[in-house]
Order: sequence, then structure tokens, then C-alpha cells
Amino acid sequence: MLEHRIADWDDAYANGANIAGSDRWPAAWVEPAQAFRDALSAEGRARLDIAYGDGRRNRFDLFLPRATPRGLVVFIHGGYWKAFDKSFWSHLANGAVGNGFAVAMPSYTLCPETRIAGIVAEIGAAISKAAGMVEGPLMLTGHSAGGHLASRMVTTTTPLAAAVARRVRHVVSISGVHDLRPIMRTEMNATLAIDEREAQAESPALLRPMDGARVTCWVGGGERSEFLRQNALLANIWTGLGAAASAVVEPDRHHFSIVDGLADPTHPLTRTLISE
Repeated sequence: MLEHRIADWDDAYANGANIAGSDRWPAAWVEPAQAFRDALSAEGRARLDIAYGDGRRNRFDLFLPRATPRGLVVFIHGGYWKAFDKSFWSHLANGAVGNGFAVAMPSYTLCPETRIAGIVAEIGAAISKAAGMVEGPLMLTGHSAGGHLASRMVTTTTPLAAAVARRVRHVVSISGVHDLRPIMRTEMNATLAIDEREAQAESPALLRPMDGARVTCWVGGGERSEFLRQNALLANIWTGLGAAASAVVEPDRHHFSIVDGLADPTHPLTRTLISE
């Protein structure tokens, strides 16, 4: 029997320190994101900094296809709930936009200015505002902490109004952190301030999926073992709770490159996300 016990929780969730050439990111996302915004703005297909709340970061960008949208995709960024904003990821809308969907990308208040529960409420408000602007089915996706937030939206304690929740057809959680309890063991929890009560209330893996939930958990084969475990965890538990849930491990991808498929209209990640 091979026994495995995690001794260093910070290392278990440290992505940059364990990816060769990781100093390329996040700068590697900035230029293509800006170029995409500029191109769609020039065509009148980008609506930037739409307010969905009173906070200074309560804004989202909306990218539109050339024809009437087939529906709406919402992408929620990661950064362990304490870093980044919507501007780093704009180019990842290209895949869905190229398939006829509108794409909303929100920023949100970061920890420690708020708690994870507060971010969950903000994302619910952002999705609701965007859904009021674009008709049709809703697809939700997010990366890392954003994967947590996307899957949290289709739990029975979702912040979404019933009419909005009924429109959600698919959630793709990319390298999602679905159980917050391990994060409590890391140094970053000095910023996040997750306690047992919040972990129980805000971890998708500890909650029930709403009726009809359909979730794909997508992770890179070259990721940290904890992200592989967290990916399989949600799909396993939610399958047992009646959701249509599956887990995908994409070969030759690490935690930073795993999102690249969203920029390609023909990539399996994009195709999976928009499938009904």
C-alpha cells in the first residue's frame, strides 16, 4: 500500500513555484487580453466596465458576437480570491464569442477587503446583471478560485434568483478549488480568513447541487496533485448527489496554460463549455 500524507500545504497549492518558466505569467496574459478588447471595441462589440454593484471592483466587461447572441457565458477569474481582475483574461472570451455567445467577465472585491462569502454574493449579482442583458442559456466557467465560484452558483444555496438559476445549462470548473478546508492550512489564509463555518457554507464539495445541475471539472495533467484531487472530488461527490458531473484531465497542461483553450473556438474546452 502506498500511503500519501501532505506535509507542506503551502507547497501543495503553490503553482508558480512548481511550473518551469512560470515567471512568464501573469504578464503573458496582458497583451493578448488588451489586443482582444481593442479589436472588439473597434467593432462596437465590447461594453466595458458595466456596474453590477456599488463596490469599486463591481464591474464586468461584456463581449458580443457579430449576430444576436446564442446565449451568455460568464467567465470568473482566479487568483486565490485575493489577486487579479477581469482585464487579464479578455482574450479567453474569443472561443465562446466565435461560436456566437456573448461573454461577461466580472471583477470582484478581493480578500481581505471582503470574505469569500462576500465574493460569492458579488458574483451572483454580476451574473444576474449580465443575464438581464443577454437572453438565452447561461454557461458558467471559472479558473482556480473562479472555478470554485462558478460551481458555487449551482448549489442549493446559490445567490442566484430562481429565474436566473433555471437558465444555467452547464458549469465548467477549470482547476477549481471545491473544498476550502485545505486552504485553511496555508499561509494565504492569513489573508483569506476562512474558518470552519465558512468552509462548510461555501465549499461546493460540501454542498448539494441544485436540481438539474450539469458540471464538468477540467484540470491539466501537469498540475499539482491537490488540483487533480480537487477536480475529481467534486465530480465524484456530485455524481452521487444526482448531478450530471464529469471530470476531464487535459494532457500537457499546467495551472496557467489550462485556460488557453477558451481562446480557441474549436478547442475541446470551448466546445464542452457551450454544449447543451
